[in-house]
Amino acid sequence: MNVLIVEDEKGLALEVDEFLSHEGFTVEHARTKKSAEEKIFVNNYDFILLDLGLPDGDGFGLLKMLKGLEKREDAVIILTARGAVDDRVMGLEQGADDYLAKPFSLSELLARMHAITRRKHRLESNDINIKGLRVNIQNRTVMYNDERINLTKKEFEIFNYLVLNKNRVISRTNLTEHVWGDVLEINSDSNFVDVHVKNLRKKLSQYIPIDWFETVRSIGYRINI
Repeated sequence: MNVLIVEDEKGLALEVDEFLSHEGFTVEHARTKKSAEEKIFVNNYDFILLDLGLPDGDGFGLLKMLKGLEKREDAVIILTARGAVDDRVMGLEQGADDYLAKPFSLSELLARMHAITRRKHRLESNDINIKGLRVNIQNRTVMYNDERINLTKKEFEIFNYLVLNKNRVISRTNLTEHVWGDVLEINSDSNFVDVHVKNLRKKLSQYIPIDWFETVRSIGYRINI
């Protein structure tokens, strides 16, 4: 999943980046409110980790701007040294999904991100069952019976995102954005997404029929369950 860290403290941002990258997330940084606004206008994110005390403005203003945009589903976790109850209440009332006061545990941050994903997609656990396949969003595995299907990191991310959004058509651009990050840095004429999907389908079809894994002509893909 695609994460934007809005944090001016370079050491903390790098620490969170390294941790989440190791856990399979695609991570981008913004050290100022202006930089974050520019990235948010261009890209959609699965998570925005938002510091309130930015050098050129208050994080609450950025949160308000984000929530005023149409068709945005970015989950926001506020990360700040401000631990006052009033700040926590204000952040949640303005649309933040969760709140962690600094210093915080990286494992707790990850657990809260998984919890938000479950709530957002109405999951009762980290396991999603699809036609006999078991996708675990926490362990990043796809199992058939007791056998693990050997997917690459990008193949899993593609499948995981499509499964979380099952029965919805996901455009190639949207899929690229959530799996690879900043769409401005990617050649829109490239067929690399289709190549990864082709390889993913080939691997899954060795275990079960995959007629439910649809290509929507000229648009993208859909897991139709």
